[in-house]
Amino acid sequence: MEKKYQEHAKVFKAFCDPKRLAILEELRSGEKCACKLLEPLDLTQSGLSYHMKILCESGIVISRQEGKWTYYRLSLSGRDKALALLEKLATPGTENVN
Repeated sequence: MEKKYQEHAKVFKAFCDPKRLAILEELRSGEKCACKLLEPLDLTQSGLSYHMKILCESGIVISRQEGKWTYYRLSLSGRDKALALLEKLATPGTENVN
């Protein structure tokens, strides 16, 4: 399978799980520490780490480390790329999706 399709699949994988959708909803209000995401989402630390890895690999979410804590926020450029990809894939007659 071509590498570009593997990269595209990461974007859609990020949106294909109810827990990840709930995480994205939580991040809509701004940057949050991982510790603040655990409480409302009823996730374990390892469960949150798993989902955050997928979201970060997709480019939809970005993280930063501050001391022992990791902070997450939505990526506007990741959002724009995901929207552009969906538009290209769902529009008949467009050329190859890059």
